[in-house]
Amino acid sequence: MTTQRTIQTAMARIAMLPASMAAFVAIALPVFAQDKDQSAQSGTATTIDRVVAVVNRQAILESDIHDDLQLSVLDPSTIGQEKITEQQALERLISRTLIQQQIRQEDFQATQPKPEEVASRVAEIRTELPACVRVDCTSDAGWKNFLASHDLTPERVETYMRNRLEILSFIEMRFRQGIRIAPEEIEKYYRETLLPQYPEGQKPPSLDQVSSRIEEVLLQQQVNVLFDNWLANLRKQGQIEVLDPALETSSKSGSEGARKE
Repeated sequence: MTTQRTIQTAMARIAMLPASMAAFVAIALPVFAQDKDQSAQSGTATTIDRVVAVVNRQAILESDIHDDLQLSVLDPSTIGQEKITEQQALERLISRTLIQQQIRQEDFQATQPKPEEVASRVAEIRTELPACVRVDCTSDAGWKNFLASHDLTPERVETYMRNRLEILSFIEMRFRQGIRIAPEEIEKYYRETLLPQYPEGQKPPSLDQVSSRIEEVLLQQQVNVLFDNWLANLRKQGQIEVLDPALETSSKSGSEGARKE
């Protein structure tokens, strides 16, 4: 009887939610009801995923934040930084969602990366990412141990890299015209930023091996100058609602999360 009243109350609240949230709750509700009955029998509680923010009627889930925190180990822009917080992860997700919505809206088909591009970038991670070098990710055993230690799978890494390449391609097509990265800038980044990340006694990759990725990072930094105004405008025009008060303050801080892309 209690379960029935709970379902009726929840269904009444669905009509008051945005369409995307209502759909999510409607899908999750039968699972919740079933789990509640089972939990009553077993005496245990069951937790389901929850919506923490909505961006233009598109839900961001608590599990999305956890995924971003786990995958941040693969992000070259976070090298040498402290572990990002849940608030920072939500900021990145909001920015990423706005960008991906624009990609779909403007039908940028050319931004879809090819499978060989994704495979190439995953190979670069295994051979060049400092955290990977320490455990010898070039070997199958080392790569497997690295993924397991960060609760990742090869499929999740490939999806992460595919999404990243799609966004980078979109930004490049839209904003990079006229931007050039000088060889001296690449060499300085290699010497002052990348090399210090490798442990003593561990041979780092040569400048030639990583120059293209360094150029990508530097390009992103310069593109951000143009990109910030565009993204800030998307935020002003969009409907962004944070449903978790613990995350709300950071989410209003601007487009800083997009710089991690």
